[in-house]
Amino acid sequence: MATDVHRPVSPVATTETERPARASVAVRVEGLTRSFDGRAVIDNLRLDVRPGEFVALLGRSGCGKSTLLRILAGLDRDITGTVLVPRRKAVAFQAPRLMPWKKVWRNVLLGLPGTPERAVADKALAEVGLSHRTDAWPKTLSGGEAQRASLARALVREPDLLLLDEPFGALDALTRIKAQRLVGELWQRRGCAVLLVTHDVEEAVLLADRVLVMDDGVIAHEQPIDLDRPRDITDPRFAELRAGLLERLGVDTAAEAA
Repeated sequence: MATDVHRPVSPVATTETERPARASVAVRVEGLTRSFDGRAVIDNLRLDVRPGEFVALLGRSGCGKSTLLRILAGLDRDITGTVLVPRRKAVAFQAPRLMPWKKVWRNVLLGLPGTPERAVADKALAEVGLSHRTDAWPKTLSGGEAQRASLARALVREPDLLLLDEPFGALDALTRIKAQRLVGELWQRRGCAVLLVTHDVEEAVLLADRVLVMDDGVIAHEQPIDLDRPRDITDPRFAELRAGLLERLGVDTAAEAA
């Protein structure tokens, strides 16, 4: 059953801490507020993500989805509220952000502490199907290959929380389907918690255990996705869940069908 989630009313002091991977939740956010020029983009938000859970976050442009993801990634600390996340976390953005002067395998290791061996990158690249491109330069990669390299760079961190900010948004339709399938397989193999920010309702229902709708700076609605895997987009229950979420986002599904 879908549930609406309301704002907590009590203020919380500014904190940001990390929790170990074996905690009862992978992510806990309480009373989170983030303002820009006096305007609260995130407004006293509450969120829990369980270990191993795949959560998709939907919402209109500008509702604060990517801001929330950046906060969870530790890239934005100008907040009030409590944010608890695993020590081991990784993020992949819509733009792969590969360094053009480094070969693919060196990009995968970028930012890792110490001096990791190439074998670490090779293993991650094999997992995303890029063994044949380890020595390539980023400019020679297709869009799908570049995004897989970005995923490999996230995987080498052995994350307990994987944050994905519209990672398929720039891909063509066929490549997007392959990338979605790959992410689903990686999640099931790795068992980490995943938070996927997306504009694609079908993608959210296809991949997630639970879909959240963000509106006016809070999680305004959550929808469990109780469908068997692998999911079939022709299943009437799939269509019903998709239609309900579209309506939550203000899309007239009757007009869409017409």
